[in-house]
Amino acid sequence: MKTFKILIASFLCLALSTTVTAQEKTEKIKVAGECGMCKKTIESTAKKAGASYAAWNADTKELSVKFNSNATDMARIQKAIAAEGYDTPAAKASDESYNKLEACCQYERAAKTSCCEAPACTEKQCTKDGSCTKDTACCKESGCDKKACCKKA
Repeated sequence: MKTFKILIASFLCLALSTTVTAQEKTEKIKVAGECGMCKKTIESTAKKAGASYAAWNADTKELSVKFNSNATDMARIQKAIAAEGYDTPAAKASDESYNKLEACCQYERAAKTSCCEAPACTEKQCTKDGSCTKDTACCKESGCDKKACCKKA
């Protein structure tokens, strides 16, 4: 009977340890940045957002993080990093937070395009009233004239 209890207790410990480790995830993402000061900020921000481990490589612009998926997720970590001024694949830094970065930390950002700057709609995407069926929310938000965006290709 004593052996049976020890066997059950061992099995429960093994099952519990497997469950705990299964919750920890390791992921890599691209994070824009330039220097050692960026490295310090990116890593500490990721940890504040719930990562147990964070290491950013300035050469590859890649952040490796480990985190408990029950406590946080990559979206939360990326939003926190973007709030500090660094672009990630899922969260772009606001112009305000980017402009607060030190000069050595300001990296080259991808250009933003509004629907008016985007290529014109093709004839198939234009409706009878001359509006475009593609990116209508963008045009309404940016205030551009939808009819001006819709041109025959």
